[in-house]
Amino acid sequence: MTEKIESGEICELRIIISTQPESVKSIPSKKPEIMEVGITGLGFAEQLEWAQKRLGGELTIEDVYSDGIDIDVIGITKGKGWQGSIKRWGIKLLSHKNSKRRRQGGNMGDFGTGYVRKTIRQAGQTGYHQRTEFNKQVLRISSPEENEVTPDGGFLHYGEVSNPYMILKGSLPGPAKRLLRFRDACRPRKNGGEAEITYVSTASKQGV
Repeated sequence: MTEKIESGEICELRIIISTQPESVKSIPSKKPEIMEVGITGLGFAEQLEWAQKRLGGELTIEDVYSDGIDIDVIGITKGKGWQGSIKRWGIKLLSHKNSKRRRQGGNMGDFGTGYVRKTIRQAGQTGYHQRTEFNKQVLRISSPEENEVTPDGGFLHYGEVSNPYMILKGSLPGPAKRLLRFRDACRPRKNGGEAEITYVSTASKQGV
């Protein structure tokens, strides 16, 4: 390994990790997700040393990220099935005097081409797509023992937070309990910094 590193045969170091769903009681699935991730920052020798120290151990969020930085969040959006062009693309309704249908696109192309271009807005699968949210600021990384965040009655469709958690600024793709992956921001903001959290509401969200 050391000879290949010195000769330049190895240019990138990646590790294989797995989730621990059995430690989160709010998640019904107990099958771990296995994935391959890259190691960024430091030099190649430092990356190898960092990975060897954690080989076979547990990797926590505090080992990777800290408060105030920007990260990218990757997830699968909520699936909505087959939807029409109005809901899928947000196009306008046709006139009430239209001879055929109102909830569809108007012109789908010219006569002579003989096919419909892929840019024409038509009905189809909506949602359940992989999407990336850029530059989500990490507001706080903590645990329920230090700072309680669970509202009265628990979070809707999730329950109580009983493990270390991370508060992000902004919205995230997908429903509750779906896996999210984090990565270093590929185009971070220039002026970031830690945010001051003065109050976290724990009032019940039931029926709101």
